[in-house]
Amino acid sequence: MSDALDATPYDALLLLSFGGPEGPDDVIPFLENVTRGRGIPRERLKEVGEHYFLFGGVSPINDQNRALLDALRKDFADHGVDLPIYWGNRNWAPYLTDTLREMVQDGRRRILVLGTSAYASYSGCRQYRENLADALAALEDEGLELPRVDKLRHYFNHPGFLDPMIDGIVQSLADLPEDVRGGAHIAFSTHSIPTASADTSGPVEEHGDGGAYVGQHLDVARLIVDAVRERTGVDHPWRLVYQSRSGAPHIPWLEPDICDHLEELKDAGVPAAVIAPIGFVSDHMEVLYDLDTEAKAKARELGLPMRRSATVGADPRFAAAIRDLVVERAAVERGQEATPCALGALGASHHVCPLGCCPARAPKPAAAGADSPYA
Repeated sequence: MSDALDATPYDALLLLSFGGPEGPDDVIPFLENVTRGRGIPRERLKEVGEHYFLFGGVSPINDQNRALLDALRKDFADHGVDLPIYWGNRNWAPYLTDTLREMVQDGRRRILVLGTSAYASYSGCRQYRENLADALAALEDEGLELPRVDKLRHYFNHPGFLDPMIDGIVQSLADLPEDVRGGAHIAFSTHSIPTASADTSGPVEEHGDGGAYVGQHLDVARLIVDAVRERTGVDHPWRLVYQSRSGAPHIPWLEPDICDHLEELKDAGVPAAVIAPIGFVSDHMEVLYDLDTEAKAKARELGLPMRRSATVGADPRFAAAIRDLVVERAAVERGQEATPCALGALGASHHVCPLGCCPARAPKPAAAGADSPYA
């Protein structure tokens, strides 16, 4: 293997995702896993579960992860990267602890983790690290030898993540009726989170005014808008908007909501819109329900022509980006110079989450960071 494709010292890659139900009987147990410890009544879980029952009780996320696994394995094999890839979920089978146990039993001792969230936030990064710490603690209780676990840096501004989204937006614009296409606005959508969580996302020096979470999304939106203008010759107006709010009404969350934004566009006389879900790696339930069901219905009610652009999913360019990030991190671990690939004003993210990065309201151990008890 050439140095350019050398993954040592790592001996495995772990795809770490959220997980989702794969049948009607799974829905409520899955939601109980997601909300455990938050005191949410079962009646409320049944209400949320109706979103899944609209799709036969099956979340698309697991099949999307299987497709990404296939794409990664093909890319690694085609480029001579000898690194087995495993898959574990936070909230449904295959569970993270079970997968880590399998990896240890297979002799894996240096594990690199790919999280299916591109941005910095508690729920998008540190919570995954807390789940890793919980899983390692469980294996330690079983008397197993613990592996060292590291996490890939955030990839929101890697061209292999950006380029498929740019293509999707250009295609969505082209799919609009010609008489409204030129005036279409782009709504860049991502998951809303509490403003307090947004303000403390990323390293300490990036806290405040939306923190790294908002800053990273804005940087991605600007990069995409610039690329779309180069491709189409049109400078489309845009805004970062939010979706999938799930918190108590009295707690401030990031706004505006996508459906409120569509109403604002209609009131302003905007002729059409493209919703670009830049905050999501794949077309999982929050995309299918909150955008393809609720937002689509709102646009239809308003008489506003709307298209929803594609997420990255298992695009080969995204798989190649992950390969690039793996060999970059491996070179860093070997003490070699590595030139990170990152576009935009923010540059490459940190390889190791520093102290005070995306803190939780109640401190918990988190692996794969400067504060890891399993360094």
